[in-house]
Amino acid sequence: MLNRFRKPGYAVAAAFTISILATVDTSFAQTSLSRELTLPDLPAQVLPTSSILEPGLLDLGKVASVDAHVMALVSLQAKQVELAKTKEGAQTVAADLVAANYSGWNSSQISCLDQLWNNESHWNFKAHNYRSGAHGIPQALPAVKMESIALDWRTNPVTQIRWGLKYISARYGNPCAALRKQHRSHGY
Repeated sequence: MLNRFRKPGYAVAAAFTISILATVDTSFAQTSLSRELTLPDLPAQVLPTSSILEPGLLDLGKVASVDAHVMALVSLQAKQVELAKTKEGAQTVAADLVAANYSGWNSSQISCLDQLWNNESHWNFKAHNYRSGAHGIPQALPAVKMESIALDWRTNPVTQIRWGLKYISARYGNPCAALRKQHRSHGY
């Protein structure tokens, strides 16, 4: 087993993994917190091979820390998830995702989406139909389909919204067509 780590590729991969898990640069957090976030323009840093002392050991003093950009993105995603846990927040997140990813959908499509998911789940990410197994804001059936977006579909409303928008686009083309289908057959 240890012979595997004597090869440079395995050693570098192991060292890189350990460095990412073990180091976090908190120097950027020395100032007071504010509602705005400014991302520094940092160059990408590569793990130096000289930081490998022995197989499985790593000199953490020479390893690049976790990039502030990555930490900021994680923070923004967490904020988006928390926002989407309310009806109004989920509607805002959905409108933002539509604007960013579905350029052909206008405000009437947003209105249809609002009606569609209000009928399905009242925009409740915890909504679950125990008879059919449909789950979440879009009432995916079977609910495990949402794993195609992320494994956190049970508890993450943003995952549910992303899946629902992708499903509507692929199956119906737009939310108004999906709403017409829902009116005809009480499902979409």
